Amino acid sequence: MLTEKTRGALRLAAVGRKALALGLSPGLALADARARLPDLVAVEHDPAADAAFLGRLADACDRYTPLVAFDEPNGLILDVTGCAHLFGGEAPLAGDIGKRLAAIGITARAAIAGTPEAARAAARFGKGGIIAPGSDGKSAMSLPVAAIEAEPATALALTRAGLKTIGDVMARASTELAARFGQSLVVQLNRLTGREDRRLTPRRAPPPYLVERRFAEPIGREEDMLGTLAMLIGRAATLLEERGEGGRLFEASFFRTDGAVRRLGVETGRPLRDSLAVMRLFRERIDTLADPVDPGFGFDLIRLAVAQAEPLGTPQTTLDGREKDKEAIAALIDRLATRFGRDNVLRFAQRNSHIPERAEALMPALVAGPGGSVFAGPQPLSRPLQLFDPPQQVETLAEVPDGPPITFRWRRQTHEIARAEGPERIAAEWWLDGVDAFTRDYYRVEDMQGRRFWLYRDGLYGREAGHPRWFIHGLFA
Repeated sequence: MLTEKTRGALRLAAVGRKALALGLSPGLALADARARLPDLVAVEHDPAADAAFLGRLADACDRYTPLVAFDEPNGLILDVTGCAHLFGGEAPLAGDIGKRLAAIGITARAAIAGTPEAARAAARFGKGGIIAPGSDGKSAMSLPVAAIEAEPATALALTRAGLKTIGDVMARASTELAARFGQSLVVQLNRLTGREDRRLTPRRAPPPYLVERRFAEPIGREEDMLGTLAMLIGRAATLLEERGEGGRLFEASFFRTDGAVRRLGVETGRPLRDSLAVMRLFRERIDTLADPVDPGFGFDLIRLAVAQAEPLGTPQTTLDGREKDKEAIAALIDRLATRFGRDNVLRFAQRNSHIPERAEALMPALVAGPGGSVFAGPQPLSRPLQLFDPPQQVETLAEVPDGPPITFRWRRQTHEIARAEGPERIAAEWWLDGVDAFTRDYYRVEDMQGRRFWLYRDGLYGREAGHPRWFIHGLFA
């Protein structure tokens, strides 16, 4: 028995078949249940664990179709359109699902119908099985009204009106039902009887490219697994080449005979269809696993999905001939990101801001930013390579209040300025910092020892601040 706290009391959340036969049902107070069965064993309901287990079952069902959706709290919906022939037909497919679930101790009831609602109703309120095409309406007529799964008030009203089956409700005019119970009831009836279909929303978006290899006998050796993966990568590369695209995100799925699924993904910083390069990334990924890919009793299905693809044209040759260098750097970034994780290999990218500390940001090197890398090419040293966050306040002495300093004291050391360049005036971003934010006047200065600093005066003298403060924001190399 599973229990949960409802309205200040522990009540049964779920019961087994034996408990149902003994008169127990969900919603019954635990105290009343123990009064009837003193030896009752009850544990606290854990919805999160149930959801996680349902997710693992959904992963296992990916072997039948990429379109798997949750039918919470305890069901799955599979769109097997165009997939049944891979298993010898709908009956063998349903039989294989039932056999695999029974092997791990799960009793399930499956139904195959023309619409998700018709299949759900047949499985939950009927005998399940396969409903012949075009027979959804006829099959649903004998189901109880509860199969509509309408609001409690609507279900009670239908029962009091003497409508006990779907057929009884369908005998009434749709306009009459819509006027009394709302259009949603009519829509649900149409879906139950196959008159209307809705698009299934899968838990995982179908990839644009999908290749797989099934085995009559499970494989367990690492060399067989890697050989199959290399073959699938080659097939995917051929498909990508036919469409003039390259992959950015590759995912390999290894399906074990006991239903467990292990997924490995690699991501690239640019479109790629070089099968050898992609295989090297997968080997790098496998080598970094703390938990190796355990074959258990063997894999009977290995699948490769290209989850993200982009156009890949013919590379253009430049006059400097540095294409190979760029390719080598991109390959190095891919390997580092695969080994250490995409969020641990970063680069600077430009942002749409003229405030120095906001003009650049760190982002994963695999993600193409709108401005690309800040250090993509030669740039003038108008900004220091090292910035302080936050800027550090200094004491200054200037000949005129709104001019550059002639000396400044920083970290208990006084620097005499030999030359200065500026000011570079940067207005505040009032839409972020408010209308009272100060304007900055930046100066590039060099002291008598040849050390170069980036200083700014915070606020315009006499207009924004009576005594503006000075800060050191960065150091030049």
